[in-house]
Amino acid sequence: MERLRRELRGSVIALAMVAVTTVVVWKLDRLSRRQHEGITLLADWCERDVRVVVVTQQIDLRGAVGRMVASVLFGLAEIEMEYRQERQAAGIAVAKQRSVYRGRQRGTTKARPHRALVLRSRGCTVSEIAQALQVSERTVFRYLTAANP
Repeated sequence: MERLRRELRGSVIALAMVAVTTVVVWKLDRLSRRQHEGITLLADWCERDVRVVVVTQQIDLRGAVGRMVASVLFGLAEIEMEYRQERQAAGIAVAKQRSVYRGRQRGTTKARPHRALVLRSRGCTVSEIAQALQVSERTVFRYLTAANP
């Protein structure tokens, strides 16, 4: 569960706390793009007698056949993700050979580095700043070192 996206992790925790009988998802690969993680999540829900319904693929994952179909779909989602990553890496390599690729432009940040300084001056820890700005701790360290050369 440690690799789950923040919003999904919140939903999983809420499911554990409340008596939920049915989970409706738009597409199965929105739960997980990794086969092992997706199957583990579904197994956990099946143990709690939670029914999982996938809207776009029109499947109900109740029973052995539903779990088998889910396993295959999670596997396909993982393959699709790996192919996309390979195509992206190949495209970047070609763009670098042509001297066209520049990468992410410097200065495009998720949060304002100034805000990290303000929070640090108020005595917040790096992990608290990272959580407040919704960035990684490494990014917070980058913000702080760039501001204090």
